[in-house]
Amino acid sequence: MRAFQALTNPLLDLVLPPRCAGCGEIVGAVGEFCGDCFVAVDWAGSKSCGRCALPLEMVDGEECAACMSKPGPVSATRTATHYGEIARGCVMRLKYGRRVALARTMAKAMARKVEEGREDAPLIVPVPLHRWRLWKRGFNQSGLLAKEVGRLSGHEVAMDALHRHRATQPLKQMSVNQRWNMVRGAFEADQRLVKDRTIMIVDDVRTSGSTLNACANALLRAGARRVEALVWSRVVH
Repeated sequence: MRAFQALTNPLLDLVLPPRCAGCGEIVGAVGEFCGDCFVAVDWAGSKSCGRCALPLEMVDGEECAACMSKPGPVSATRTATHYGEIARGCVMRLKYGRRVALARTMAKAMARKVEEGREDAPLIVPVPLHRWRLWKRGFNQSGLLAKEVGRLSGHEVAMDALHRHRATQPLKQMSVNQRWNMVRGAFEADQRLVKDRTIMIVDDVRTSGSTLNACANALLRAGARRVEALVWSRVVH
């Protein structure tokens, strides 16, 4: 049934009037917010930690105290929003409501962040799902976002550069240490695709950074020169 819904919901998105990604009101085009929701979204500003995207009152690109004391393998994180009510609603409806057209809305905002401070062209790589979760859900939301970001930015996308070879439990109720222990060693990267490349990992949300860091470690082991991250939303603790 879920796989069937994953196939039919995109068709519904094509035939039904486009609706606001935030409240569901009819709007002019697919991928738009209504005026009220656009204003209500907590869009990420210019002042944030250059490594983890935590919003801070500092010069853009500097690092927060946590990242300075313990730098992770992700060299830079860019986010379109902070994880408020509307940003969260987009994630929930995409992942669990299977409203895949929302990926276009989210990716449009994400793609504007790709070129910030950029000197080279990144290879865009989605955070992968384990094959069983992919079968159950019917699609990978990070893959949808990565494809749209690649299309909008013109950068190459490698859907199979990362593989999740070990299934993991959902992380949302776990502590930071529990999250890291759960995902450590769960990913493998294809050296043929990533060696000597700057990689931009795409995911929907950054919370503790455990998943992104585990992906980055796998990419660096496979010879990636640098690993960055691009997310729709950053959870602000």
